[in-house]
Amino acid sequence: MTSQLRNPGLALAVTVGALFVVGCNLGPKYVRPQITAPPTYRGADEAAIASNANGSLGDQQWSAVFREPELQDLIRTALANNLDLRIAARRVLESAAQLRVTRSQEFPQVSVGGTGIGAHLESNPFGSSLSNPIAIGSLSVSASWTPDFWGLYRKQTEAARDQLLAQQWAQRAVRLSLVEQVATTYIELRALDRQLEIAREAVKVRQDSVELTRALEKSGNSPLSDVRQAEELLYTATAQVPQLQQQIEQNENAMRLLLGQEPGPVAHTAPNVLAAVPENLPAGLPSQLLERRPDIQQAEAQLKAANAQIGVARAQFFPQLSISASGGVSGSALSDLFSTGGGSVYGLGSLAQPIFQGGKLRGQLELSKQQKEELVLSYQKTILGAFRDVSNSLIAVNKQRSTREEQEKLVAAAQDATRLARIRYQGGSTSYLEVLTTDSNLFTSQLNLVTAQQNEALTLVQLYSALGGGWQ
Repeated sequence: MTSQLRNPGLALAVTVGALFVVGCNLGPKYVRPQITAPPTYRGADEAAIASNANGSLGDQQWSAVFREPELQDLIRTALANNLDLRIAARRVLESAAQLRVTRSQEFPQVSVGGTGIGAHLESNPFGSSLSNPIAIGSLSVSASWTPDFWGLYRKQTEAARDQLLAQQWAQRAVRLSLVEQVATTYIELRALDRQLEIAREAVKVRQDSVELTRALEKSGNSPLSDVRQAEELLYTATAQVPQLQQQIEQNENAMRLLLGQEPGPVAHTAPNVLAAVPENLPAGLPSQLLERRPDIQQAEAQLKAANAQIGVARAQFFPQLSISASGGVSGSALSDLFSTGGGSVYGLGSLAQPIFQGGKLRGQLELSKQQKEELVLSYQKTILGAFRDVSNSLIAVNKQRSTREEQEKLVAAAQDATRLARIRYQGGSTSYLEVLTTDSNLFTSQLNLVTAQQNEALTLVQLYSALGGGWQ
């Protein structure tokens, strides 16, 4: 032991090694917050829970969930051209560049430079004291390094790396949202198409009724009020047509924006988009959601970055050693530049220890701790929100299916009531008011049925998105 202490180089190495070991312990080690996931999702029926053994809907690629070729083409175009997704990709590249900048602080900085001057004097005013022509040059190399004893730069690099990871997960969240938005807009377009067809069919039928009542009124078999009521029905349907056309064109523009294109028409002709959603959709286990949802992963990456910032704040309490060195050569001619005696070398070391800064360092440490605790709560909230999203989607799948089934029954009853009212009116057993009422009810129930079919189709999109599908 005594011989080791007599060796200054070894003692210095031991001291530096010990400083690095201590430095590794300055920052707290990240521990994932404990989250207790429920065993099953609220809203999942027994058959769906039994099917969870076969995986989750969120594990499937979006092309396996949305099978309409027209919709698939739109999603592919959006994934290739959408500006929000491209912005997210640029943010990932920005974070990667920032990581390189931050990490560079861990390494020595080396620079090289040189100077040269030359002049030829026609008449030397200094006599023979200077050679003619005059040539003077120098070459220098300098280096500086701040050893990261306390992990200051390593923790900053760790935080930057976690921020990069957060941006990557944010990009995947944008991708998931984009698939959801394209599918949602497409379903809305198909529902508007169907409602426009219903309105145009109603216009045709009601135009015939207007002509019939006018003929009956001219022959004296029907009062003028019947004509006016028939016209009321007709104009109710005709007023719906431009409103639906407006919504279609505006939704097409919204779709074109998702596609990264200027406003214009898009194809929306798939016949089965509003078909009933399959039953017993597997949602998987709630614990699997923590690894599948990009927003949860993004929140955890941000939490890790905040945890690393605590180490950065702690390292500020300890002394910082800076070492710099420089060397160079000079001469009045190229042959003299590297000659013996023309060089110079010097080194400089400085050590700075914070003593009093008015509570700034403790304030920074406390700030970093509180920011981490805030992100812990944000992480927990994101997870609970994800559980809520899946539960709400499962509830909607079942309830919207029931709503659509009951609405189908209502349409069937309204169609029969309208048929009977027209027969009674043509037979002179009732006034046109009954036809007006039953026809209005039928038209409204038909439009509501399309809305119910649209809402049911959207539950599949919402469940798939809530389960974190679509970004892979």
